[in-house]
Parts: sequence; C-alpha cells; structure tokens
Amino acid sequence: MATLLSEPLRGSIGTTKYYCTIVWRNGTLIMDEPTTIAGGDKGPDPYSTLLAALAGCTLSTLRMYIDRKGWNIPEINVTLNMTQDTSVELVTNITRDITFTANITDEQRERLLVIASKCPVSKILENKIIINTTA
Repeated sequence: MATLLSEPLRGSIGTTKYYCTIVWRNGTLIMDEPTTIAGGDKGPDPYSTLLAALAGCTLSTLRMYIDRKGWNIPEINVTLNMTQDTSVELVTNITRDITFTANITDEQRERLLVIASKCPVSKILENKIIINTTA
C-alpha cells in the first residue's frame, strides 16, 4: 500500500462556525462555507476544494503529456461542477469541461481526454474509496 502524502494533512476548527484551517507540508488553507448557509465565505467550501484537487491534477497531467509530445498548446483551461441525485442512492456526477487556447486536431482532443481521465485524482474518485475514521 502506497502512502500518497509525505506528511499527513491536518485540519482544525475553533468556535467560528465553518471556518477551518487546513495545514499541509508547507502551507495553510482556509476553508469556509458561503454566507448563504451562515459561513463567512473566507475560503473555498469542501465541494470546491474537492473539485480544485481534480482541476489541478487534470491540468498538471495534461501539461506533462503535452510537453512530452512537444505540442504547441500554451494554455489549458478546465471548468468543473457537480450534482447529486439522492432519489434512489447517492450518486454524484462531476462535469469536467477542458478547453485549449490553441487549435488542436480531433485526434489530439481524443487523446487528451483519455489522458485527463488518467490523472491520479480522477482514478481515486472513479474507484472505491474507504475512509477509516478513528477518534
């Protein structure tokens, strides 16, 4: 079993509703909820943070592949959102739209879509996840 982080991510919350501090190797991230649900909107909410992880991984994976191929694609953009259907069981649907500032061929587009689906965070989200919680 491979450990994916060199150091564990740590989070804490005080008495301010929804305001969380997340610390990783060398930085701090503030997470919060929007004001519409009584948060302070001081940072991204958990859903946005999850999608940000997928966005960053997708973009980095595509950049590595494009650079290795020597293709002239100076900018890649990704737009993500998600919906949930709870009518029978919880099903989460993530939409990921990737655009490029350069003209690319249909073959390049098809290949880049395959590569995007192979980014490590995509693989995590598309497979079984087990969360072991202790207190």
